[in-house]
Amino acid sequence: MRLLVVCPHLEPDVAPTGVVMSRIIHELARLGHEIEVVTALPWYRGHRVTTGWQGRLLRRSHPSETLPAAVAGEPGPGSVAVTRVNPLPTRRRSLVARGAGFAGFTLLATAAAMLRRTRFDAVLAMSPPLTLGLAGWVAARRFRVPLVFNVQDVFPDAAVEVGAIRDRRVIAAARKLERLVYRACDAVTVLSEDMRANVAAKVEPDHAPVVEVIPNFCDPEAIRPQSRRTAYRTDNGLGERTVVMYAGNIGYSQPVELLVAAARACRDRPDVVFVVNGEGSARSQLEDSAAGLSNLVLVDFQPAERLSEVLASADLHVIMLRKGLAHSSVPSKLYSILAAGRPVLASVDPGTEVARVLEQAGCGVTVPPDDEAAFVEALRSMIDDPERRSRMGEHGRAFVEGWFSASDAANAYDKLFKQLTAKR
Repeated sequence: MRLLVVCPHLEPDVAPTGVVMSRIIHELARLGHEIEVVTALPWYRGHRVTTGWQGRLLRRSHPSETLPAAVAGEPGPGSVAVTRVNPLPTRRRSLVARGAGFAGFTLLATAAAMLRRTRFDAVLAMSPPLTLGLAGWVAARRFRVPLVFNVQDVFPDAAVEVGAIRDRRVIAAARKLERLVYRACDAVTVLSEDMRANVAAKVEPDHAPVVEVIPNFCDPEAIRPQSRRTAYRTDNGLGERTVVMYAGNIGYSQPVELLVAAARACRDRPDVVFVVNGEGSARSQLEDSAAGLSNLVLVDFQPAERLSEVLASADLHVIMLRKGLAHSSVPSKLYSILAAGRPVLASVDPGTEVARVLEQAGCGVTVPPDDEAAFVEALRSMIDDPERRSRMGEHGRAFVEGWFSASDAANAYDKLFKQLTAKR
């Protein structure tokens, strides 16, 4: 089949959604599909176009040229061509500016998709941003083919929950756009049953698309358990102390103040150190609140090739989402942590995907979101029980080895595309 993919990121961009989509595209090409991708120039880490990629509004690569590592990979019977447009990056903290940037990028992506001369069989669009659903819809109408919309985070729910959007008129407009996009799709793919219920409840039965769960994944071969005595520990002066780590985006969805509170509560434990590895819009706020805490170390974003080492450097990882967010988002870092053979303490809504995985696999502990006392108590208990942590790490690794893989995801999309095109 000939597929058009419209997505916000693709490797070598370091956004987690870009890594996920790159792997899916690679696996779809291995199945024999001919794929054209419309995406952004790399920009995620610094919110500006990466050095070496500036100077053009649009760049196009062909299957015979060098493609991103995860896309190129092992050659298959299919092919991949990539068109990149300027994402018009803006300041992270300005919601208005970011909205304008997303709108501009969506217009450029739509134009790039419409100019394709290939006759496609299906269109796959990815959110966030939600506006790419409109780009996918226009392209699907242009080529008269099915549209599949992959939702990584349910918008505007996540933005409303963290207070990023407060104006009732803006919220109402965003919810109207969300429903409009869902109704325009032939199918919507989500990461969990919670997200399936969320999306299905927003569309009238007469206009309901197929809503299918296709979970995210990690590569258990690329991320493997290894010794905690890593170069990363040496580089950051962590020594032999018990390392409690948060690794990932530092944004307003993540209540990193819980980790600051835990570090304050554990100042009497010289054998314990807290590490926050990452960057994001709330990084400066975290730096201010952690000022004076010698047992909390801030580390900048690390190259992708060090991911396995970074994860192995921790004795315990934490995942934190503000109240309500776990119903509309599933942190992809969960599967990478488990692949590294490390236990998890999660502050998330009970009964949601992360909580279910930790309970099912016996690889971590869940506490209610935004509950500082419960978080600190559970953390102390896990710090003081290394044998329990070791068992949890082993259970997590075993779970990931039997979990959904990139090839499983590609097969699920392949089946879905074929079902939708057969209906037409």
